[in-house]
Amino acid sequence: MAVYDNNTQYQAGVIASLISRSALVVANTFLSLRDAIVNWNTTRVTRNELSRLSARELEDIGLCRADIAKVARMR
Repeated sequence: MAVYDNNTQYQAGVIASLISRSALVVANTFLSLRDAIVNWNTTRVTRNELSRLSARELEDIGLCRADIAKVARMR
């Protein structure tokens, strides 16, 4: 049977807490990266779709060609 003093238990808790926090930081970094990629792709697809429309079709929806980049970035 092992005997642990309070200091050893405290150190183990601190280490576990640091590992847990580090894992959360890594996970949050990957989630932020994923979100940035999804947002970039959504903007790209929207811009491409609007660019394929004719001037008349853009006018029908209240846009002009100069509005495409601005509209694509909006959410």
